[in-house]
Amino acid sequence: MTNFIPVFPLSIVVYPGEELNLHIFEPRYKQLINDCKEAKKPFGIPPVINDKIGDLGTLVELVEITQVYDNGEMDIKTKGLEVFRILEIVKDVPEKLYNGAIVNYPENATSSNQLLMQKVIEIIGQLHTILKVNKTFSKMNDQLRSYDVAHHAGLSLNEEYELLGLFNEMQRQEYLKQHLLKVLPIVAEMETLKKRIQLNGHFKNLEGFNL
Repeated sequence: MTNFIPVFPLSIVVYPGEELNLHIFEPRYKQLINDCKEAKKPFGIPPVINDKIGDLGTLVELVEITQVYDNGEMDIKTKGLEVFRILEIVKDVPEKLYNGAIVNYPENATSSNQLLMQKVIEIIGQLHTILKVNKTFSKMNDQLRSYDVAHHAGLSLNEEYELLGLFNEMQRQEYLKQHLLKVLPIVAEMETLKKRIQLNGHFKNLEGFNL
């Protein structure tokens, strides 16, 4: 399916199923949100990376406008729906301040490898332990998928965007696993280094080596 959607480019990657809260303050996006509310239609968030709008993005629905301020600014709740690919940017939308895009929606295989996903969750747990991060997910472990945990795996913005471009759940799970296996030893070594630096100058209680 191909259609026109209003777009709200941001320097973030949003995934399907993700709940995202935003504060809207620019006039063009206040107009966009009001239009989407009135028409009960979603809008697109394509990531801005290195000052360039990505070809991929995520369609999001406006769940709720939680607060409107005196100056028209607003706080909103949104939820990611599905990944789209931009075919054409529409810079001049008649009588609108915001831009739009002609998009289509790539096929996205959702079949999961449960053992692989459990391995990903296990390594994320190890990473969070090292970093002293206390993170709980809103779903049970056996219900978690790659999109649910991607923001908690230590990916860079570019890597999050690469994951968005994988249209097979098992490929996304493998991508996360390989990333985590690469980054975990580095983070562990950095933590060890930090402890060594903190111990420098302190009395050390060490056992002698028996010759």
